[in-house]
Amino acid sequence: MWIPTEHEKYGVVLVSFRGTVQHGLPLEIGDTVQILEKCEGWFRGFILKNPNIKGIFPSSYIHLKNAHVKNKGQFETVIPVEDSVITEMTSTLRDWGAMWKQLYVKNEGDLFHRLWHVMNEILDLRRQVLVGHLTHDRMRDVKQHITARLDWGNEQLCLDLVPRREFSMVDPDEISVTELYRLMEHRHRKKETSAPASTHHLFVHVKSLMSTNLGEELEVFFHIYDGRENRPLSERFFVKLNKSGLPKSPEKTERQCTLFVDLGSSDLRKDVYIVVHIIRIGRMGAGEKKNLCSVQYRRPFGCAVVSIADLLTADSKDDHLLKVYACNTESEWYQIHENIIKKANSRYNLSGSNTGLAVALQLLHGDIEQLRREYMVLFTRGVSITRKLGFSDVIMPGEMRNDLYITLEKGEFEKGGKSVARNVEITVYVLDIDGQILKSHVAAGSGEPGGDEYHSLVLYHNNSPRWAEQIKLPIPVDMFRGSHVRFEFRHCSTKDKGEKKLFGYSFVPLMQEDGRTLPDGTHELIIHKCEENTSLADCSRYLKQPFSKTNLPSNNQTLKGTKESFWITSFLCSTKLTQNGDMLDLLKWRAHPERINDSLSKLKEIDGSEIVKFLQDTLDTLFGILDESSQRYGLKVFDSLVHIINLLQDSKFQHFKPVMDTYIESHFAGALSYRDLIKVLKWYVDRIVDAEHQDHIQQVLKASEYIFKYIIQSRRLFSLATGGQNEEEFRVCIHELFMSIRFFLSQENKSTSPVAQTQAVFLRTFPAVYGELLKIFTVREVAGFVRETLGTLPTAVHADCLEAVKLQCIAKTVESQLYINPESRCILLPVVLRILQAHMQEQRDLVMCARILTSMLSLIKKEENGTAEPVVSEEVELIVESLLGVLLRTILEISNRPQPAGPAMRLQFQDVTGEFVACLLALLRQMSDRHYQQLLQAFSSKDNLRDFLLQIFTVFRILIRPEMFPKDWTVMRLVTNNVIITTVLYLSDALRKNFLNDKFDYKVWDSYFYLSVIFINQPCLQLESFSPSKRKKILEKYGDMRVMMGCEIFSMWQNLGEHKLNFIPAMIGPFLEVTLVPQPDLRNVMIPIFHDMMDWEQRRSGNFKQVEAKLIDKLDSLMSEGKGDETYRELFNSILLKKIERETWRESGISLIATVTRLMERLLDYRDCMKLGEVDGKKIGCTVSLLNFYKTELNKEEMYIRYIHKLYDLHLKAQNYTEASYTLLLYDELLEWSDRPLREFLNYPMQSEWQRKEYLHLTIVQNFDRGKCWENGIILCRELADQYESYYDYRNLSKMRMMEASLYDKIMDQQRLEPEFFRVGFYGKKFPFFLRNKEFVCRGHDYERLEAFQQRMLNEFPHAIAMQHVNQPDQTIYQADAQYLQIYAVTPIPESQDVLQRDGVPDNIKSFYKFNHIWRFRYDRPFHKGTKDKENEFKSLWVERTTLTLVQSLPGISRWFEVEKREVVEVSPLENAIEVIENKNLQLRTLITQCQSRQMQNINPLTMCLNGVIDAAVNGGLARYQEAFFAKDYIMNHPEDGEKIGRLRELMFEQAHILEYGLAVHEKFVPQDMRPLHKKLVDQFHLMKSSLGIQEFPAYVRASPVHFTNGSPRTCRNSVPNIISPDGGRGVARRSLPSYPAVNRYSSSSLSSQASNEVSNITGQSESSDEVFNMQPSPSTSSLSSNHSASPNVTSSAPSSARGSPQMAEKHKHSRENACLSPRERPVSAIFPNPLDPAQRAPCHQIGDTTLPRSDPNLSAPDKVRPTPSSWSLDSVKEGAPSFSDSFGKLLCPPVPPRPPYSGSSAKNMRSQSPVTSRSPQKTTVPPFTPSPTECQSTSLVSNSPVLSGSYSSGISSLSRCSVSEASGTELPAGDHPSHPLPPPTTLPNSVSSSSDEPIRRENKTPPPYSVYERNNPRRPVPLPHSLSIPPQTDPPALPPKPHQLRTGSMKLDGTSDPRVPRPRPLPRKVSQL
Repeated sequence: MWIPTEHEKYGVVLVSFRGTVQHGLPLEIGDTVQILEKCEGWFRGFILKNPNIKGIFPSSYIHLKNAHVKNKGQFETVIPVEDSVITEMTSTLRDWGAMWKQLYVKNEGDLFHRLWHVMNEILDLRRQVLVGHLTHDRMRDVKQHITARLDWGNEQLCLDLVPRREFSMVDPDEISVTELYRLMEHRHRKKETSAPASTHHLFVHVKSLMSTNLGEELEVFFHIYDGRENRPLSERFFVKLNKSGLPKSPEKTERQCTLFVDLGSSDLRKDVYIVVHIIRIGRMGAGEKKNLCSVQYRRPFGCAVVSIADLLTADSKDDHLLKVYACNTESEWYQIHENIIKKANSRYNLSGSNTGLAVALQLLHGDIEQLRREYMVLFTRGVSITRKLGFSDVIMPGEMRNDLYITLEKGEFEKGGKSVARNVEITVYVLDIDGQILKSHVAAGSGEPGGDEYHSLVLYHNNSPRWAEQIKLPIPVDMFRGSHVRFEFRHCSTKDKGEKKLFGYSFVPLMQEDGRTLPDGTHELIIHKCEENTSLADCSRYLKQPFSKTNLPSNNQTLKGTKESFWITSFLCSTKLTQNGDMLDLLKWRAHPERINDSLSKLKEIDGSEIVKFLQDTLDTLFGILDESSQRYGLKVFDSLVHIINLLQDSKFQHFKPVMDTYIESHFAGALSYRDLIKVLKWYVDRIVDAEHQDHIQQVLKASEYIFKYIIQSRRLFSLATGGQNEEEFRVCIHELFMSIRFFLSQENKSTSPVAQTQAVFLRTFPAVYGELLKIFTVREVAGFVRETLGTLPTAVHADCLEAVKLQCIAKTVESQLYINPESRCILLPVVLRILQAHMQEQRDLVMCARILTSMLSLIKKEENGTAEPVVSEEVELIVESLLGVLLRTILEISNRPQPAGPAMRLQFQDVTGEFVACLLALLRQMSDRHYQQLLQAFSSKDNLRDFLLQIFTVFRILIRPEMFPKDWTVMRLVTNNVIITTVLYLSDALRKNFLNDKFDYKVWDSYFYLSVIFINQPCLQLESFSPSKRKKILEKYGDMRVMMGCEIFSMWQNLGEHKLNFIPAMIGPFLEVTLVPQPDLRNVMIPIFHDMMDWEQRRSGNFKQVEAKLIDKLDSLMSEGKGDETYRELFNSILLKKIERETWRESGISLIATVTRLMERLLDYRDCMKLGEVDGKKIGCTVSLLNFYKTELNKEEMYIRYIHKLYDLHLKAQNYTEASYTLLLYDELLEWSDRPLREFLNYPMQSEWQRKEYLHLTIVQNFDRGKCWENGIILCRELADQYESYYDYRNLSKMRMMEASLYDKIMDQQRLEPEFFRVGFYGKKFPFFLRNKEFVCRGHDYERLEAFQQRMLNEFPHAIAMQHVNQPDQTIYQADAQYLQIYAVTPIPESQDVLQRDGVPDNIKSFYKFNHIWRFRYDRPFHKGTKDKENEFKSLWVERTTLTLVQSLPGISRWFEVEKREVVEVSPLENAIEVIENKNLQLRTLITQCQSRQMQNINPLTMCLNGVIDAAVNGGLARYQEAFFAKDYIMNHPEDGEKIGRLRELMFEQAHILEYGLAVHEKFVPQDMRPLHKKLVDQFHLMKSSLGIQEFPAYVRASPVHFTNGSPRTCRNSVPNIISPDGGRGVARRSLPSYPAVNRYSSSSLSSQASNEVSNITGQSESSDEVFNMQPSPSTSSLSSNHSASPNVTSSAPSSARGSPQMAEKHKHSRENACLSPRERPVSAIFPNPLDPAQRAPCHQIGDTTLPRSDPNLSAPDKVRPTPSSWSLDSVKEGAPSFSDSFGKLLCPPVPPRPPYSGSSAKNMRSQSPVTSRSPQKTTVPPFTPSPTECQSTSLVSNSPVLSGSYSSGISSLSRCSVSEASGTELPAGDHPSHPLPPPTTLPNSVSSSSDEPIRRENKTPPPYSVYERNNPRRPVPLPHSLSIPPQTDPPALPPKPHQLRTGSMKLDGTSDPRVPRPRPLPRKVSQL
């Protein structure tokens, strides 16, 4: 049975458990579990990180831990009972663990490894803490180390800053907000800047001396030297080196390492140096022979110097190699370091080129104790301490030191009867009072232990040697008296045995008889002569003699006159001995009572360090004098006491304050002193107002803290001694003293007056007195003193400095022990608040105000149950009443101020804002219901309450700002939000009660809603972004505050009633932002508000357009920021649909919701696609989808334009330059050539509409150029040129014409690649919305074939499955939760067939029309219907032809467009055969033409093609078709195919004719080695002819000469004459072939035995000579060719980036190919739409319509096509058109017509007169003639916008299309010809009337992108290029009119328009000014 657990509540998993049993809970090792129940060795519970899943697990797998249970029962929480540091460590390491792995994934290797080391270190430290064997100090150090590491890791991982106190985390609920802020600020500061250390230490480690000429032992001395003052700063560090230059005692590191301690910051200067002197020990001369002398001397070797400043920049671990210098003369040795520093090069030189001293130098910072902790290894290994000469900057009490430093300066010696100078050596001894040598008390420096004696340097032959050697004598204090130092002088002989001969001595006693030590300074000692064997053992003999020349008696001339002297410098550093006689006189005052006055006077002149040495003795002396003769010396003693007290204020001696405190508590015995001290103090205070000089009085007041300490302690001692006598008298004295103080404080003075300064001095020290007064007086009494004293301060103070000091005094008062007591608080609070309020209202001293307020509020705490004590409640009430309003105003003013410039000021500025905010939060948190009620009732009027609410809401908005607190202060932010929401809940009641109904105030409500919205949206409340553990903690402590605030918003909204209309549509955006927060409860609460808004808007205006518009606008911006998700879309849809079910406006509501939902779908897709790492194709497709949605469904022009530019940027990034151009054209279309000013928008500056359109044109042309879509660029160049010409801007016009010319050159000269097109189907629900279950046609990249494209698509959609068939998928695929891709290649069906089938147009030009502006694509699938004839498969070979129509033409604004319409037809075997033969004939013609015009480098392609057709060995050639379709059975069974069989027969005869002609050409060009093959082909051709039954070609074949697409039979561009027949005979006309839909390249059968390009067969493409070899297999199931057909890799065509072309006029489509077709042969409109009016059907020829393309001149007149009047020819107006038959023979080819006249020309509305009757288009056999390939005409393809008369189609603003019919479309009856020009029609003739189904079909679909095909831009006529010009026998065309004649009504210089020309209709615009 399961029993709830009592004690087993919390445990850690020891062994992983898989949870395989029923209800088992899987556990991982290390998981923490909370246990709920137990049963027979099993526990039931949950893992703390996932409390929702509960289960059972074995109890043996769990290690139980003690835990504290909160909220026992169902919702209990368990907190482990362990050290809080351990708890924090555990949870932090768990959080880090997950993030640490992510670092590896993100490839942040450096942080990954560093964090790993830190985590291991923390785990190790955690183990130490858990074991519990650490000492208290060590535990503290370990915890400090742990918390430092935790903070480091949190900072590196951008986690929250943890507030701590004493290493433990702080619960923000258990301390006041001000305290929390201080803790956070302290930790933040600590993290930001570490305070610079004031103490520094230099670590020196001697490694070795490197030199070539060693061989003797060395002594190395280091010291720190001040180059500015030329004196050493430290004692010397001494290292002995052996003969190899290495330390003598390597095992003793203290002998080679030292720490120069206690360097001040002022010592780290550039002119402070480390000086190294090196002494060698050995022979006198470095080069002497070894056997001469065995005596060792200390001789100079070298010196090295390095600046300390160099170490500040150097790497701390670097070793330094110091250069060693030697002096040129030994007499300069004493100052060699100075010479090196001064760089006096002549006095020293390098001691050797490779001599150097290797040392490690490192500067360490911080006090010595800190170093011991941080560099433990250093101190445990051993390091000697080298001290400063003198005390450090701060002297510590208890520091023991007694060092005497003696420097051997110089000597003056006589020759002593020798011819040369002496070699003098000094031996130094220290002797005690008994004359015994003190052992080990002579030290050359730190490092080596002291010795019994010291031997100086020996300077060679020098009677005035200067040694400058410093020695240290660490003599104990008790041995100083009577001791002396003796110096013995010896001459060191270099001859004989090298003996050292004594010749004199000097001595100096260390202490004088009066107890003073040897004074610091230089002493000239007497050299006493003696014999070399004199014994100095009995020192009493010489001690009686004088030792110094300065204190010789005047009568002793003998010693005074001697020249021999010895100079030393002494310096004593002692904490116990003094050299000051005045000090000794004062201490011994009883011995000389008469000197007391002098001694007290001289005390001020004594050095402070001397006084603090004898502090206790001095104080005893002073109070002793006061007790004995207070009347006489009272004032003097008081002044001396003040001097000593103020001396301890100095930073150098401040550490002696505790010494004085100890003295007062333990040693002070002046029980009667208080009377005198009070009396003298009052005397001084009373004199303040009248005294002229305030300096001394100020010194007295500065010392008042310790004076009061002495007064109080004295009184306490007196009370103890007398049992409390004279208590009243003492109180009266104190009261009188305070009365005097209050009087002088109440004086009003100017800030410069001395009294004001004295007041300031007193106020600074006054708070320190409170604690002393409390020792005798009650709390209330002391509080009374303070209140009255501070209350007397004048309110209108003119002294700014006094104001600041007054505040400081208040601050110290609030922080004092006195204020902590609630009793005193109620007395002091009114005074404090009064002063504080005055300052805050005037915005003065805000930093100090914040400090005071922080301290005050830190003391106010609520009890555990949340209620406050009555006293606390009253305090809160007082503070709220006085300061809440002013506090709010202060925060507002500070926040709105500009931030100061300096970093320090900015820091202070932020601090004070933060502190005031913390104070406000603390105050609000302390306020209860009663406080809020009182606060709101206190407002006298509604206006005041309104102002207060507006103020507090504004402040709350400021508090929510992200910059309010540093980003890692989440704890502080959560506390802030908790306080805000609590306060808002209280204030919302006031809002409802006071500002609703007739008292409604929009501003207050708006402020409230605005605050609520930004509260919910702030990042620190978005719990979804936090780790599970952090989220759990926040929810446990505060709940989800967003939901609370959301409920409050909903509640307040419901209360508004009809006032809701005031917030529609203003609050739609903010509320929408709230609903996008991913919190289900919040969404459920807030989404219904939109229904409410729709309802109220419907009531007001009958619709909810405003709601819709605002929702759509905000959705875009919010979702692009990453807000919202699929769940939100579904929730929004379902909630609102449910809400509007019963509304009368349900239908329109459903429509709005559907629109918004669809927009969300697209926006979500767009956002997903725009994520980093997504492929460009997906991004572009998504943007196009969204762009079209904004245009067609939402009509949001500004959003539409924004997305145009986003799409443009994507295209540029992907290098889709043509698509980029088409995209930018969408915006260009919206603009007109007007001077209307446009505002700044996106990246466009403020400019006129004309300028922006010009800029867009130039940009688009540049991109068309880069995309090799030059034809489209030409049209825009022309349009710009017209604009420049209309403004007479000939400079730019010239540039534009040159640019246009360069584009023509590029068309002819540069190669373009043929793109491939692919159909892609996206099936399945897993695709994004804009792709799901749709099919597209995509234009491939350069060189991209099907396999590469398939791979690219699979890479873009890595989860997609490629479908292996081409059949349409069924519904199961559509509805599958997967992604299916169906991809196959498709063939484009060009629109411009007339250009492609026209003679003489170069391939470079044709290639553009083959692959641009393609709406329709085709895919052919061959199949057999019925039984398949094995002998001849062509009988049953059908083709299933699928035609796909796109929503927009390719190329366009995207590389792919959706398929709008799919048509499937079946092509019969006969029709298939016709197509195959047609295509092969076309290929043959092309190759023959290329061969004739010598475009082919070799003849091989023609040879192979001829061979493939004539010798079709594999499939049998034409014979198979004969068998299949000419058999009687077939003809009988298929009577309906009679016409087609006839057509097939014609084609076969035509092919034979072409082959014959081709063989003739082949014979002419075939090389000699291929003659046999040619002969074979000729023979086989004759066989083939005979098999076809052809003996001679029938008449209709003879009448139809071979039609050559590239120039025959007319004169070509390259003017090669007579190439119509191989022999150069005249051309033979032929009948044109019917134009059938062509066969797909992958399926069509072929007659050739070699590879052929099926695409070229289909589209009439011409191939270059080498294209035939670029083959790829075709999926055709059956073929007549011996090899499969192929498509070329590279042809001269548009590249993949090319996207558009200048559109051929629709009225001229297919004219070339269809010119000779009978009506039945002409293509149907479904394939080639030709919706033209009858007038435009007629061919347009320049002069009398003199040409009939592709017709036989021998035909009879009725068979000839009649010309029609030209609508564009100027000449036909001037002169009548000659008859057709007359003019035909004059021309070899039809001239290319010029451009149509400019819309403004006089001829534009005239009809040419012609005697020839115009025919109906249904009857005429001559369709309109195609203009120039670059002609810009309006087309029947409807543009994206209304076609405007007289201007180009502008397109984008309008979301519908229309066409304008023209009056000129009225047909004239035959024979009725006007004899004069017609009047101008009502509309321009260039507008097109759409009469076919195709344009109408396109009108109702998503508008296509702007197409240059569709621009209606009529042009004026211009002269033709020379190559296209008319032969000389015809009249030339008219010259173009002058510019002023050509101007249209669009722009005239005088600003007026031509009244004859209709004005263009203005574009409808949605955006006011873009």
